[in-house]
Amino acid sequence: MEHVEYVYTSGMTESDIDDYLQAGEHGVLGLAANNEAYAIPLSYHYDGDRFLLRVSKHDDDSEKGRFLETTETATFVCYEASTDESWSIQIRGPIDRWEGDVDETTLNEWFQPFRLFDEAVESVGFSLYDLGMETVIGRKTA
Repeated sequence: MEHVEYVYTSGMTESDIDDYLQAGEHGVLGLAANNEAYAIPLSYHYDGDRFLLRVSKHDDDSEKGRFLETTETATFVCYEASTDESWSIQIRGPIDRWEGDVDETTLNEWFQPFRLFDEAVESVGFSLYDLGMETVIGRKTA
């Protein structure tokens, strides 16, 4: 492919990954059940030690819950890309419901505002999930 344009990327240092994750707010979580894949955009909170995902709970939201229960190793990807600059971070590991206690003020500090899609505010709740950071890979424009 002689006339296709390319951009070189390089691996990110642990310090770079930490900085990008602490500055970021959202990405896409990939889950699996049997031979099915499921991906959802989610907000996250990273404090340098733990990586928490805010997952909404709806009365009729059994599909998301089914995939969360059956996934042994989840993958979360956050990224930004333009013609000149890009970066991406992939986090893989076990995902489990986080049992910590968090009030509404802390949720608002840790996560960006939740985007509603035709739901009544009263019908939406949240659970936090801890994604174990077994494998973390970052790349950025060289």
